[in-house]
Amino acid sequence: MFDKFLTDGCFSRRGMLGTSVGFLGMGLPSWLQMAKTASAAQQPERTKSCILLYCWGGMSHHEVFDPKPDAHVEIRGEFSPIETATPGIMVGEHIPLLARQTDKLAIIRSMHHNQSAHGRGMYWNLTGHEPPPFPAGNIAPAPHHWPSLPAMVSKFRPAPRGVPRAVRLPYPMVDNGTLQAGEYGGWMGVKYDPIVMRTPAGKPWKGVSRTLGSEVLELGKNVDLKRIDTRKQLLRSLERPVSENADFESFEHFRQLATDMMLSSGVKDAYDLESEDPKIRETYGDHLGGQSMLLARRLIEAGVPIVQILCSAGDLNGGSGDMWDTHGNNFNRLKNDLLPPFDRGASALLGDLEDRGMLDETLVVILTEFGRTPKINGGAGRDHYPNVYSVALAGGGIRGGQVYGSSDGNGAFPRTKPTTPADLHATIFRALGISPRAEIHDMLERAFAVSDGNVLPLF
Repeated sequence: MFDKFLTDGCFSRRGMLGTSVGFLGMGLPSWLQMAKTASAAQQPERTKSCILLYCWGGMSHHEVFDPKPDAHVEIRGEFSPIETATPGIMVGEHIPLLARQTDKLAIIRSMHHNQSAHGRGMYWNLTGHEPPPFPAGNIAPAPHHWPSLPAMVSKFRPAPRGVPRAVRLPYPMVDNGTLQAGEYGGWMGVKYDPIVMRTPAGKPWKGVSRTLGSEVLELGKNVDLKRIDTRKQLLRSLERPVSENADFESFEHFRQLATDMMLSSGVKDAYDLESEDPKIRETYGDHLGGQSMLLARRLIEAGVPIVQILCSAGDLNGGSGDMWDTHGNNFNRLKNDLLPPFDRGASALLGDLEDRGMLDETLVVILTEFGRTPKINGGAGRDHYPNVYSVALAGGGIRGGQVYGSSDGNGAFPRTKPTTPADLHATIFRALGISPRAEIHDMLERAFAVSDGNVLPLF
């Protein structure tokens, strides 16, 4: 019964009352010492940082982490599964580099929820909470929404001066021309909005602006630091607070961050990808997705606690495709545009972290909003499907070479160990050494637990 206290990350009053009578006779110092010892035994080694690889659009579980070779052809599709570094684990044929690194991966094949719109599915996966019922479709950011995982992590992870606590690369998420709720500080306040930084290298999305008014920082080379510092001092001497509203607070917050980063060497040096070893840089691939993954590694080395990377089609290889949303031409797009650059960048990141001795202290999460329909549609594509999908974790105390949960023979529903976004969040918080029941507060100082899910036994 005592162990049950530890699985949710807190000692609840109800749990204490449910223990055996023997505990009631134990002195408080002895009881607390036992709690501390047991907690330490179950808590993984403290992880310093997290990198989220978000596959915006809905990565197909059938073609990537959960192939169904024995299903009917209209379900199994055109690709074949391949063996991996872990006996018994098969993945799709177009991620051969990641297949060699399954010894580092914990693949979860039983994720599920009930939201089929991109933004709503993303909201659930990035906040760990069900989106509000209205509006019915995608949701624009608003102050009353639940904060994102990077925002919540940044509450518990301080960063050195001049280093942001949470970064997004290289664009905010957009659907049909609208920024999406779930990526921001929400009711924690705009100071917890993860900043967006423009990755300085790699082939970009051709001719498409992805900022839509979101603050995007770009730390160029030719910055006159002395001039910036002089202007900063002048502004301090002249300025007076003219407003306490969120717009002014947001402006001031991001301006201060930008100034601090340009004046400090750590983040600015990390941003200079040209200083990276050319051989290492080449392993990530000459596309915005791969170079963003490299920048993420450099940013966490500089002290950024959590970095989220938007991995969509254009960001991966410079094409004009519409993210991972493969309603049509699913197999050609995955084979030619999406999977090769993602496979290269993600596998390079895992290998690079391991070579530098950073993988044990860095949690890497491969995430998406939902999977794709089991049955292939008339356009050789797969549609939105939240009833079951796959995600993966590596590093940060996670035991690699394992699959958690399963889907049925058609990849239509969880068969074993159904897992929710809340459970995934609880596991991520546990890996980061943060109690899944740790409290965060809204602008009215009301307390909320960061997660109401259960920690998965992946450690």
